[in-house]
This record gives sequence, C-alpha cells and structure tokens, in this order.
Amino acid sequence: MFRRERSIPLRGSAAALCNNLSVLPLPTRSLTHFGVVHGPSAQLLSAAPEGAPLAQRQLHAKEGAGVSPPLITQIHWCVLPFRVLLVLTSHRGIQMYESDGSVMVYWHALDAGDASLGTWSGRVLVFDIPTKGPNIVLSEELARHQTPITDIATEPAQGQDCVADTVTADDSGLLCVWRSGPKFKLLTQIPGFGAPCSSVQLWQGTVAAGYGNGQVRLYEASTGTLHVQISAHARAVCALDLAPEAGKLLSAAEDTFIHIWKLSRNPEDGYIEVEHCHGECVPDTQICGARFCDLSGSSFAVTGYDLAEILRFSSM
Repeated sequence: MFRRERSIPLRGSAAALCNNLSVLPLPTRSLTHFGVVHGPSAQLLSAAPEGAPLAQRQLHAKEGAGVSPPLITQIHWCVLPFRVLLVLTSHRGIQMYESDGSVMVYWHALDAGDASLGTWSGRVLVFDIPTKGPNIVLSEELARHQTPITDIATEPAQGQDCVADTVTADDSGLLCVWRSGPKFKLLTQIPGFGAPCSSVQLWQGTVAAGYGNGQVRLYEASTGTLHVQISAHARAVCALDLAPEAGKLLSAAEDTFIHIWKLSRNPEDGYIEVEHCHGECVPDTQICGARFCDLSGSSFAVTGYDLAEILRFSSM
C-alpha cells in the first residue's frame, strides 16, 4: 500500500506531454531531483525525503533558427557509467547540461533543413560522450523508424555479447531493439498493431511497452516474443517506469490511474509473470508523467496537466 506524501509545488502546470516527469534520486545526499516541461521552459526541483523543496531552477529552450519561441518536448537525466547529463529536447535542437542544470555543455541545432531530425523523421541520434567536458560528438544516426520517435529506453548490458540494451519506440507502435557499441546493431523489430507506443522500459532482457489503447505488453527483447498482454488502462498509457532492484513496473494513463506491477521470471520456462500490487487514482487529472523515486520502487511521483504540483506517494 502507498500513502500520499507532501506535494512539491510547481511554478506552473506540467505540459500535456507523455513521459513529462524525470526523476534523479541521489541517495548519498538524501535528495531527489525532479524535472518537468512547461512550454518553452523546464523546471528543475530538488527535494528532501519529507518533500520540502530545497532548490528550483528554470531552463529555457535555446532559440536557434526561427521567429516563434521553441517548445521543449522532453527533459531527461541520462545516467551513464561515468557521468550524468541532463538533456532537453525541443523542435529547434538538443541541449545537454551538467546534472544540476548549472552549465550547458553541448548544443545540437536542428535548422530548417533538418528540423524533423529526431522529431518527425524517426531517426535516432547517437552521441559519443566524454568522461568530462564539452567534446560531445554525433557519432551515428539510426534510421529504422518511419514515424516519429516516442520514447527510448536502455539498461546496462554488463559486457555480454549480443544482449539487447536499447529499445526505441515510435508513433506507429513499432519497437526496435538494439545492441549498443561502437556501432549500434539492430537485433529485432517488434511490429505495431495499430496503436502508438507512448512509453517503453527495459528490465533483464524484457521490453515493457505502453500503448495508446491502454495495453501494457511485455516482450522478450532478443526475439520479440510476446510474453504478457495486460489490459491495464481504459485510456492511453502516458508513462511507464521500472524499479530495477525490485522488478516493479509502474504504468500511468489518461484514465487517472497509476498501477504498480511486480515482474518475475518463471524458473521453469523462463517466461515473465506479472502480479498487480497497487492501484492509485488521481481524480479529475490528466496525468502526464509518473516515475519511481528510488530504485526499489518504494515511492513514486506523478504530474498532471493543469496541476501546479508534483504528487508524491510512498509505501506504508
């Protein structure tokens, strides 16, 4: 069971975008960072466990070419083995910051000639990131998708050959599963079925995908085999998240519900099994984002459109 904790106030409502909440837990400092998109700006907040906001920062989309203010489409912390970067995407380009948003270390502009890059064309950009400093380089473009990219998920491959560690999803529902490296290798494609895939996650070689028809599906990453199909929600799924230490999956949707599921693998046949653990309703709210606040899945946070606060829940 989960109980409602102290909310974190926002300066404005979260934008009506899927996956519109990013969370970076910092257990060694007893802090949690939150990031939320609102139009041409993004709000960064740091909060203590009791929910009191300790610091706030606003980041704005770089203007680039054009006359109208660019709108931010996503904020996300990319946790690499040797570095954490905060990434903002907009219709004008990609901005990368140090993890606290204090310094922008890289800007990749999308001009009028390639403004569809990573937005409408379906191409995925791969960057080489140094251990420190701004010498970030665009190294590869993945061009297997024909419709806009909706989400990207990764998990550490732990040095194993031919193990899937990246999945990309698009507006047609197509999933592409990759093995990262000096050059990305496509392992399998999982076709869509008429509903867009809004959010994806990877856990121990399993792809979790949330769709516009309210379904959550679990696939074997290396083969694309469907393990589980859950009619999880009555409306479109807007966010998925995983707590890797506990094997918990969080799903949130436009039906105002957040569900938490326990994933496990059957030792006899290797198939994924799912148990429903908790359901939470946020009445009269168009949910935009939901994330676990720790790796064990003992707390989670929720954002909604026209809701000027981040809702927090923790296990009892």
